[in-house]
Amino acid sequence: MKALYLLSVWLHILAAITWIGGTVFLVLVLLPVLRKPQYHSILGELVHWTGERFRWVGWICLTLLVLSGTFNVAYRGIGWDDVWSGRLWRGPFGRALGIKLFLVAVILLLSALHDFVIGPRATAAWQEDPTSPVVRRLRRQAGWIGRVNLLLALIVVALGVMLVRGWP
Repeated sequence: MKALYLLSVWLHILAAITWIGGTVFLVLVLLPVLRKPQYHSILGELVHWTGERFRWVGWICLTLLVLSGTFNVAYRGIGWDDVWSGRLWRGPFGRALGIKLFLVAVILLLSALHDFVIGPRATAAWQEDPTSPVVRRLRRQAGWIGRVNLLLALIVVALGVMLVRGWP
């Protein structure tokens, strides 16, 4: 059973690295480069196809994170009774876990909004008229959601460290 737990922890870390690393690449590398005037002609198409590809990677990672995280907590002896009775939330571990779970829920909601609502609307609007104010507004919204999600993900990583290393 310990080997399965270690595999789960490894998958959890790998999924976090992949999702956060991909997000960092998009936010700090790809999108700033594409804002240069010489890339404006391919901006919309490249962002669309990169987003389509990363959406699959991202949602696989997020699913792995939820599944492996659930297994990891259960392996550590935390059951539904601990959750519903309130015992879990009383100590530093429970507080860190509670904040982490809340932020993960926010990340999932923001990711769904970004990937399945704003992103497709931005693509459709861009295909109609790349210079439209609607496109600029939707791209700005998508960008802010991406940045907020990245910040939340980094906080979640810090909370994960606190879960295994202790609350400061």
